[in-house]
Amino acid sequence: MTTNKIRINKFLAMAGIASRRKVEDFILSGRIDVNGETISSLAVMIDPTVDRVELDGEVLRFEDKVYFILHKPSGYITSVTDDKNRPVVMDLIKTPFRIFPVGRLDWDTTGVLIMSNDGDFANVMLHPSNKIMRTYEVKLDKPFDPEHLPLLKKGLSLDGVKGKFETVVINRKNPRLVTVECTEGRNLFVKRMFRKLDYFVDKLHRSKFAGFTVNDLKPGTFRQVSLQEIRDVLAKYSHK
Repeated sequence: MTTNKIRINKFLAMAGIASRRKVEDFILSGRIDVNGETISSLAVMIDPTVDRVELDGEVLRFEDKVYFILHKPSGYITSVTDDKNRPVVMDLIKTPFRIFPVGRLDWDTTGVLIMSNDGDFANVMLHPSNKIMRTYEVKLDKPFDPEHLPLLKKGLSLDGVKGKFETVVINRKNPRLVTVECTEGRNLFVKRMFRKLDYFVDKLHRSKFAGFTVNDLKPGTFRQVSLQEIRDVLAKYSHK
């Protein structure tokens, strides 16, 4: 006898409401109902063809997967909504699909931000074990001292966990401008790394993430990513 049942967290990720880790938070906080009953266990199995699943009272269904690259401008919160009514990145993309940011950039950080409704794809992009490269262009409050290069590349402790940049390139004409590469996704990582060495980051721009760039996009504009581009990224980073 065949069955169509799948775990509730997998269904929620496939429904495109958030990454796999985030939907688990929705379940544990009692925001998910199955057939009118609130659930709080990640082990619940459901049949998508029969069972009625709701998030905060809204019925969820499978959607076609879509992917966008947004050139995030400064002054926007990387969130779907904001309780203080500040501008959010969702204001910049008009689509009928329920998309969400894949990861985050600080409100004053600009550059590559992926938006999608594919929770499994988001999980691949954000999981630390996949070591996805990010490139940042940094403007410091003062010239960067080359003597600090070994410290940034060897690693500095942040909250007891070592962080490092894979590459550090100083602009010869203006040593306040530094380009770094890293696989870290921790909150404020780049700013905190430089702060450990007594620099403040005046401007921060993510110029590349998982090979995606915004070179052809003006701040505040976006493009839809082809499925072939997504397949190429998943083939490179997914752990089978």
